[in-house]
Amino acid sequence: MNIQLALAEVNAAAAARPDGVKHAPIVMESLLQAGALREIAPFLQEKGYGEVVLVVDANTWEAAGKQLAGHMETAGAAYRVCTLAPNSQGDVIADERTIVRLMLDAPLQVQALIAVGSGTIHDIVRFVCCQTGRDFISVPTAASVDGFTSVGAPIIVDGVKITVPAIAPCAIFADLEVLAAAPQRLTAAGFADMLGKFTSLADWKFSSELAGEPFCPLAYDLTEQALAKCIEFACDISTCSQEGVAVLMEALLLSGWSMLLVGHSRPASGGEHHLSHHFEMAYLKEGRRQLLHGAKVGVASVLLAGLYRERLAEAYPGIYGGLPQPDQLRTWLRDAGGPADPADIGLSEALIAEAMSEAHKLRDRYTGLKHLVLQAGGEG
Repeated sequence: MNIQLALAEVNAAAAARPDGVKHAPIVMESLLQAGALREIAPFLQEKGYGEVVLVVDANTWEAAGKQLAGHMETAGAAYRVCTLAPNSQGDVIADERTIVRLMLDAPLQVQALIAVGSGTIHDIVRFVCCQTGRDFISVPTAASVDGFTSVGAPIIVDGVKITVPAIAPCAIFADLEVLAAAPQRLTAAGFADMLGKFTSLADWKFSSELAGEPFCPLAYDLTEQALAKCIEFACDISTCSQEGVAVLMEALLLSGWSMLLVGHSRPASGGEHHLSHHFEMAYLKEGRRQLLHGAKVGVASVLLAGLYRERLAEAYPGIYGGLPQPDQLRTWLRDAGGPADPADIGLSEALIAEAMSEAHKLRDRYTGLKHLVLQAGGEG
């Protein structure tokens, strides 16, 4: 699968349809194929980086870090390893502790940091690279999120999740052998993150039409096309085959590039993500183990699709009338091997009610969720 060609097509489309495009062309070395790990050392040597830092946790070291280190040793490429430790609940999270740990383990002479992992490790690395002026290289170990190519870093500060400006990777090496070997729950989380685009795209169109928020037809169409391809190949994705994972990973990258084009996350993040972030902060406050981002987004999408169809579809049929039925979303999620209902991830009715009334405050965006709260007399 020639993902570099896909990016070239995105850039060509951005040149032809510039309405709402803020950042183009996107410059990023992109490789999605079996054996991509073997291409990293030659890339580093061609760029003349010298020593780099591989940023891993215990799981991603086994998934890809160890193999990448072996390729680098064979090629004579210098590296050191920063292994991020979990918190007391057993989770590696993007908070002040892990950010400082990486900064201490990455000497100033190191010119590039390589994120070997999934969403959290990428967020930590992209933030540190932005703050210290170094290149960021992405090596996903699972097709689990669409944030690999993002410029925003969701981090936890004093227990509150905020998204801060960071940088996109200068290169991404996605090895299909590694991605296909990832635990199914991680692939299911990536598929769920894509299913969240049903409500995020509806919310984006809603915010544009009712609140005049920035809108980009091209980014909307690209995200919608990526979502449609995931639905078309849902059965292949559920098997975690290299073919299915390739479709999912390309969709996740396309979603990320859409966000890069517009300079914000509206194409891929609406009310369902606000609910997910609220759930995450509540779990942190309670000292509970963290849930996969996509798992939370998938369940939130089921809840929100039902709410939007019931409360908004009649008044705004062109925006919310075409959302899938909640049962259809549940079927897709379960077939992929992921959670579909609040009970599957331990959400209480009280937490759901709290999130429904408070989560819209996490982002200054006019979503259907915020509209319903304001209609009911709540605070904006």
